[in-house]
Amino acid sequence: MAARSEFSAAGDEDSRRGATSRPAAGGEYPVILDKLPAIIYVADAGDLGRWHYVSPQIEAILGYTPEQWCADPQMWLKRLHPEDRDRVLSHERDSVVGHTDTTALEYRLHHRDGHIVWIRDDAKLVHDVSGALHWHGVLSDITERKKAEAELERRAAQQSAVARLGEHALEGATTAELMQEAVTVAAEILGVETTAVLELVEEIDGFVMRAGVGWPDTAIDAYHAPTGIASHAGYTLVKRAPVIVNDWSQETRFKQSAMLASRGALSGVTVPIVGSGGPYGILGAQSLHLRQYSPGDVDFLQSLANVLADALERQATEDRIRHSALHDPLTGLPNRVLFLDRLDQALARLRRRESLCAILFLDLDHFKLVNDSLGHQVGDDLLAEAAPRIKQAVRMSDTVARFGGDEFGILLEDISGEHEASQMAERIASVFTRPFVLAGSEHFVTTSIGIALARGGEVAEELIRDADAAMYRAKEHGRARYELFDEVMRGRAMARLRVENDLRRALERNELVLDFQPVVSLREHSIVSLEALLRWRHPERGIVPPAEFIPIAEENGLIEPIGRWVLEEACRQASVWHRDRPDVAPVTISVNLSAIQVAKRGLADTVAEVLRATRLDPGALSLEITESVMLRDADALKDTLRALKALGVRLVLDDFGTGYASLGYLTRLPLDTLKVDRSFVDGLGTEPRDTAITEAIVAMSRALSLEVIGEGVETPLQEAELTRLGCQFAQGFYFSRPVSAPEITLMLDRGPSWTALRAPADGDQR
Repeated sequence: MAARSEFSAAGDEDSRRGATSRPAAGGEYPVILDKLPAIIYVADAGDLGRWHYVSPQIEAILGYTPEQWCADPQMWLKRLHPEDRDRVLSHERDSVVGHTDTTALEYRLHHRDGHIVWIRDDAKLVHDVSGALHWHGVLSDITERKKAEAELERRAAQQSAVARLGEHALEGATTAELMQEAVTVAAEILGVETTAVLELVEEIDGFVMRAGVGWPDTAIDAYHAPTGIASHAGYTLVKRAPVIVNDWSQETRFKQSAMLASRGALSGVTVPIVGSGGPYGILGAQSLHLRQYSPGDVDFLQSLANVLADALERQATEDRIRHSALHDPLTGLPNRVLFLDRLDQALARLRRRESLCAILFLDLDHFKLVNDSLGHQVGDDLLAEAAPRIKQAVRMSDTVARFGGDEFGILLEDISGEHEASQMAERIASVFTRPFVLAGSEHFVTTSIGIALARGGEVAEELIRDADAAMYRAKEHGRARYELFDEVMRGRAMARLRVENDLRRALERNELVLDFQPVVSLREHSIVSLEALLRWRHPERGIVPPAEFIPIAEENGLIEPIGRWVLEEACRQASVWHRDRPDVAPVTISVNLSAIQVAKRGLADTVAEVLRATRLDPGALSLEITESVMLRDADALKDTLRALKALGVRLVLDDFGTGYASLGYLTRLPLDTLKVDRSFVDGLGTEPRDTAITEAIVAMSRALSLEVIGEGVETPLQEAELTRLGCQFAQGFYFSRPVSAPEITLMLDRGPSWTALRAPADGDQR
């Protein structure tokens, strides 16, 4: 290692001028030294350390001739990098003072033109014949090796940063946290002053800065950049590839943004953030200096962007799943779960401040008719068109949800009272005054709305139930209106709830019983069939009429176990009557089916199972359906009835004339019997219109080979008119009210006594 001027300041100036550029040696030695790819040097150690020799390679490595280098005793010290000076001089001092050889030392020297040259200094202390110390050494240019080492270190740091970002993504870091980490490590490892993640936002057709380094805090979530090829970010996303700007002053492909210009950016690079779901944005780095971005720099930035793309894609997937779980797929509105959550929050806020909120329960009037007559797709189209109309009528802060079917819920917060809630209901009703275009035709739809107010402390589910009850009151009062829930309704709702709770235990407690009403042959006046009619003998309330509990059973799903019990009990009792009278023509048993039972798949299997269990001849069982059942899925109904018919049972259409059954239905479905509704039988012999309708039904039935039963016969005149019109069978209080199985047994044993009639009691019919 050469002695340096700092240690030989007291040296003789003349002796330094006498330094030579080549050691005194003979033969080929100087020639060999001149050809080595390094600087060979000999220099004194200690205070008098003059440079005796430097090989010609010094000019190629440091830009000085040997003569120039040796002529200036301060040259080496002048060219030593300031950051290395203390370390190198201290190391040499220790070596000289201790008279020990030193290990190779690496440091930086400034080339004559100013650029940095990394040097490896391998030197040995040698004593001459006089005992003086000299450095014999080699200065090797290791700049390229140092660059390679630096590149390897940077690549390792880049890979480590990408790996850490990926680990944090897998550990569940938020996308905001990952974005901030990405821009931070990009700035640190690339050595740039500003970095940013710009997210593509479709709603504004532009980019929004989500994270950045070197930007004002106010820029995050506020700075926007345009899409398209006119901007650096937009150009990158269009090309779906990295875009490098080595010098913004020379850039012609796109313009520099005003924000970048204000930051003084002179060069930059951007990479796209793209996943399988599409583009999400760009990741960019900008420098305040002119610089080159290596392929390694670009790969590193793209790797960070790829991790962000995976995280954003995963977040988008989770958002879609979360949205699907909380929103209705048809309308895009919040579903009942999300509505309940927001209602719970609203009720919690009411406890902390004086305010009111309201629940509006909305139902489309006659939606079932639209759905069943025009098809489910048209019904879905109606719901999809109704949803935005409802949202249009309410405030931005209000929540509109679809509960299912044609039921919608609206949460109104911060309202003054009933008047404001009523005004909102009227606004919602007004948006339905315009017709809907369904299946190419205009259709007018109205709504029934129930309103329940909350003042704080209420239970969310109970509020919805109250609004639902008010909505049903609106329907009862004629539809196309709204009703406010009040204490009267609350009493009715509580009574309904008690009925529902008691009904759940009625089967277990054997409170359900069957009565039977005879169907009589008008020719022979004999019993030909018995209709099984369900009765609920409540332990406290006595007999509960079917009209009070059957609709509730249909809503809460109890109709299925109850319907199965009715079928089993009726078939069991019929089997007993048939077994006890083997020589008498058996009477058939007729069982009513609800629309829900008919719509249930597997009904035919259930009936077959009951027939086998009770050993009843299928021909002795009649199953009654109402016209409303026929408005459901016609193909499914046809399949169900054909499956039942294949068992051998008889099918009866009940209450004919009150619904929407057409001749087309009657000809396509495998029916055996029609029942003329009591509303027409009531006017027989007194109301020409009722008589004409009944006559037409009987004539039509005869033409279609269907039997006819007149329902609700209460007078001799009605019986006579039915007989005159050719009706084969009748049923009603004129013959017998519904009675218990033991009373029917007496009738079958002794024969009916139709002369011992009693006046019918109001509400005692089925």
